[in-house]
Amino acid sequence: MKNNSLPNQGRRQFLQQGAAATGAFVIGTHLPLSSQAATGGSNQAALANAWIQITPNNQITLICARSEMGQDVYTSLPALLAEELNLPLSMIKVEIAGVAPVYINAMLGGQITGGSTSVREAFDKLRTAGAATRSVLVQAAAQKWNVAAADCKAMNGKVVHANGKSATYGELAADAAKLPLPEKPTLKSPANFMVIGKESMRRLDTPAKVAGKAVYGIDVKIPGMAIASLAQCPVIGGTPTSFDASGAMKVSGVIKVVQISDGVAVLAKDFYAARKGRDALKITWNEGPNANLNNAVVRKSLEDGLSQKGAVIKTVGDTGAAVPNGKAISAQYFLPYLAHSTMEPVNCSADVSNGKCRIIGPIQFQQGGQAVAAAAAGVKPEDVTIETTFLGGGFGRKLELDFIRQAAEISKAAGMPVKMLWTKEDDITHDFYRPMSIHRVEGVLGANGQLATMKAKMVSQSVTARAFPGFVKDGFDPFMVEGSNNITYEIPNLEITNVITDTGLRVGYWRSVSNALNAFAIESFVDEAAKAAGKDPVAYRLASLSKHPRAKAVLETAVKKSGYVAGSKRFGVAQMECYDTYSACILELDTAAPDTKVKKITFVSDCGIAVHPDQARAQLMGGVIYGLSAALGNVITIENGRVQQNNFNDYPSLRQNQVPNIEVHLIPSQEKPGGLGEVGVPLVAPALANAIAAATGKRIRELPVKA
Repeated sequence: MKNNSLPNQGRRQFLQQGAAATGAFVIGTHLPLSSQAATGGSNQAALANAWIQITPNNQITLICARSEMGQDVYTSLPALLAEELNLPLSMIKVEIAGVAPVYINAMLGGQITGGSTSVREAFDKLRTAGAATRSVLVQAAAQKWNVAAADCKAMNGKVVHANGKSATYGELAADAAKLPLPEKPTLKSPANFMVIGKESMRRLDTPAKVAGKAVYGIDVKIPGMAIASLAQCPVIGGTPTSFDASGAMKVSGVIKVVQISDGVAVLAKDFYAARKGRDALKITWNEGPNANLNNAVVRKSLEDGLSQKGAVIKTVGDTGAAVPNGKAISAQYFLPYLAHSTMEPVNCSADVSNGKCRIIGPIQFQQGGQAVAAAAAGVKPEDVTIETTFLGGGFGRKLELDFIRQAAEISKAAGMPVKMLWTKEDDITHDFYRPMSIHRVEGVLGANGQLATMKAKMVSQSVTARAFPGFVKDGFDPFMVEGSNNITYEIPNLEITNVITDTGLRVGYWRSVSNALNAFAIESFVDEAAKAAGKDPVAYRLASLSKHPRAKAVLETAVKKSGYVAGSKRFGVAQMECYDTYSACILELDTAAPDTKVKKITFVSDCGIAVHPDQARAQLMGGVIYGLSAALGNVITIENGRVQQNNFNDYPSLRQNQVPNIEVHLIPSQEKPGGLGEVGVPLVAPALANAIAAATGKRIRELPVKA
């Protein structure tokens, strides 16, 4: 993993730019034109786009390099800056960044929002930027007043001298921009934090969202824009061979019909007319190689993969060594395809004209979007501007680039700006699905009943092999090992193996990626091992966690907070480390009867320093609900190449009255921040399966539970 702090060369390249006409101070490592400049904005102070902007009127702006999709980067990242600038959070304005090398996520290698990396990657970087800025503001004031910098203090948007003199950051910005930035500014110790970690912190985006002023992709308006509804082949990967648009053109409000590489788009004055026109199209499809694909074929290919050698990801000890008086156990687990099912369906606006391409929408991967839009529009990448709106949910779906390409192709073909809107049915049936996977886990219990040996093999399609093939070498996909390569249990002899099998259906990164796949298999198997040893599942886990005190602490805390009773048949437990956060989940059933319901879920995390505690708990709770929805009833099935589910009626999300009591607790910690946005998802399914096994004796090894 790359170092999250700015490298020395990067600090040397940290630029200060004084905007002569405005006196603005801009700090960053690269200064491309902002989206406002590209659209003719008149505020010259905003023409440079980096990390921080300070204008003479004391407006302090953070250029946020990550997409806001509910996970709180619009507040948590400004909090890092506010902390080191000694500002109340309310004084910071936020602007979402355009595309530039400076905004590359050092933990992922691209300008990507994902992997629960936003705060982890920015924690040192933005605090360093804030501390460096504070330092030169103080120096500028000291030089202006001919006093010692040590006698000046930056606080609440002003630099104040001991004799009472003061100046706002904005008044000092032009002079500060001329000073060299310190390479290693002193950062605050957590004991002195005034913003980070405070329960009083409130989200900066809430007022705009409550007032209906926040702009999501679906809200975008461009002068002269048409609304486009795209007909796509019912088999993913199919293409149109011919079409008859005569019926569509008879629909009132329809403007034109255009064909693109993977569909036929109807453009109209509003979505109702566009959709009605689309329904009137007559299209002949080439269904492509997946026309006969079905779940049985895919599952058989995965089962066959269990006999393949695969890539050995991790080894400890010798799994072939004999275990005196050992007891062998084994189990096989299966997880289905899943859709992302965001509340805001896929959409994107594009304007291809005059050799330029403008893309506006809910985007998680800005660099990739710029590249595909350039190719689709037939322009150079530098002639493509990307403007990221708020996302009505992402979960990995809006990392994909298909909708950006489609919008650009439609705009180019139609010769006008367009907003392409998918329906919910389009979204479910044309997703990049979480891969189906099969896991075989084998173990040998030692004389003390603990696992002396464990071998786990996962067979699945590789998302990375499709999306970023250069990262997969010799069968090793770094994103398939999440949840298995980082097992916290002390198992003397361990072997983790992955087998990549291409099933044909396109797959994508789904919230928590392989953590959810591997955690279900491993945490279910550890529970089965505890039963085989005749031990309490909590005590069994604790006995193997002595070298992982943070993992042990979250599990012990979960036991206390949940009211767990050893020997009870109503509880299920699971624990893991996920994205540098240690968590434990204890799920309590209403009764021990076969028709029982989930009564309560207790989730405890040690996420290091929680920048925004209230939102940290909200993210974990949201992940728990997302994971429980999937575990209880979500599945994508394929017949004749066609996805059978299409909306919330057959791919449900839990309704409010179906959500059990959920308690989330954070363990105070001074460790660096861990991830949060995906961490709540993986442990729910194994905790549920383990609770059902305790209550009924029936072991759930295949999801969903209610399939």
